[in-house]
Amino acid sequence: MTARTIDTGTDHLLARIEDRVATLTMNRPERRNAFSGEMLTGMARVLEEVETASDVGCVVLTGAGGAFSAGGDVKGMNERNAGNGEGPGIDARIHAQRLSQRATAGRIYTMPKPVIAAIPGAAAGAGFALAMACDLRVASASAVLLTSFARVGFSGDYGGTFFATQVVGSARARELYLLSERVSAEEALRVGLVNRVVPAAELEQATRELALRLAHGPAVAYRYMKENLNRAASGG
Repeated sequence: MTARTIDTGTDHLLARIEDRVATLTMNRPERRNAFSGEMLTGMARVLEEVETASDVGCVVLTGAGGAFSAGGDVKGMNERNAGNGEGPGIDARIHAQRLSQRATAGRIYTMPKPVIAAIPGAAAGAGFALAMACDLRVASASAVLLTSFARVGFSGDYGGTFFATQVVGSARARELYLLSERVSAEEALRVGLVNRVVPAAELEQATRELALRLAHGPAVAYRYMKENLNRAASGG
């Protein structure tokens, strides 16, 4: 069983390939794995690499320290906004974020390999969106999901409204975004936001077993299944 570590360029994202499974771990536990520029840049680069890597058949996205991801680092944003106005303007920042969205959540959704979100705890905001972009979601029994955006006065990003609509339908997605209520793992399973719920101590093993099954499955068939499913979702 071969294994290799991928250099992500930052400690904020860890990446490893073992037995045809690439595991990407968001690694800012002190901020519940909230996004950083380094994390997103590393994630975009690693996703591009594993999409075409011959030794990868499945990708797992998870978070360190008991959380999946809190999404955007609101504290960091406030600190930057409190600066003296130096750096790129708002239009440039928005464009950069759009590029980041396409290179991360967008690539997860379109890549011709199955992607699993292993959700150990909170998946909120853009972290929720990343989880929804994945093909399958395995959650710890202690996990919670919420969109968060209405609570901070944002409309949402990283494709979350689109992905959530594909996963649970328009009516439920509207409820999730407009009300921004916390959804327990049990409720998430009931409404279809996640595919499986397991005890926290079993999350890694349960995800690993599912990932190995997919990683050693019919790769060409999976590619066309995912392409066809995405076309159906977009009405193409």
